[in-house]
Formats: sequence, C-alpha cells, structure tokens
Amino acid sequence: QVQLVESGGGLVQAGGSLRLSCAAPESIFNNYVMGWFRRSPGKERQFVAAISRSGVRTTYADSVRDRFTISRDAAEKMVNLQMNSLKPEDTAVYYCAADRSGAWNKGDYWGQGTQVTVSS
Repeated sequence: QVQLVESGGGLVQAGGSLRLSCAAPESIFNNYVMGWFRRSPGKERQFVAAISRSGVRTTYADSVRDRFTISRDAAEKMVNLQMNSLKPEDTAVYYCAADRSGAWNKGDYWGQGTQVTVSS
C-alpha cells in the first residue's frame, strides 16, 4: 500500500511559520504531480498548492499565494510546504496528495493528514 507520510504540523501564533513535509515512495515522487490540500472543521477539502513532476511549475490557491511555497527535495523524496505569515483561517488538517494527471479530479494517493493550528 502506497503511503504518503506528512510531518511538521503543530500550533503556532498568527504571523508565525511552519514547514510541512511529505515523504513519498520514489515511484510516486518521480512520476506524479504532488500537492497539498487542507480541510477545516465544517468545510470541504480545499486545494492549497501543487508542484509538477519536474518541480518547475507550481500553482497556489489565491488565499495562500505569496505566503506559502511548495517545493520538491529530490534527494530525500520529500515535498515541502513552507508556510509563512500564518493566519487563524489557515487552521486545518493538511493533506499531502499525488495525482498522475495533475487535474486533481480525485487524487490518486493521499496521506493521513497533519494538524496545523494558528492561534490569534
């Protein structure tokens, strides 16, 4: 069973930073578009950011653009999400995901999620 394993969540004050990491099997890391999604209580899952297989192209939700940065670490087979200037509304469970096409119709693989809580 393919596993995407997230780490790095926690509690931070508004304005602070956190770095999330996602460890992926090599076959997934090399061949899939990787992304981050989040789900807040009572809300639907929301796209946060994605990065192409090569790492050249990135996309972001409007709500996080200019504050979050997604990147790939080819040596470690990790996908990272650097989150700066965090706001209370960023509080959510963050999920790492992989999608073969990059269309994100459903996502092919998902991690278990890591909690991010931003206090005001």
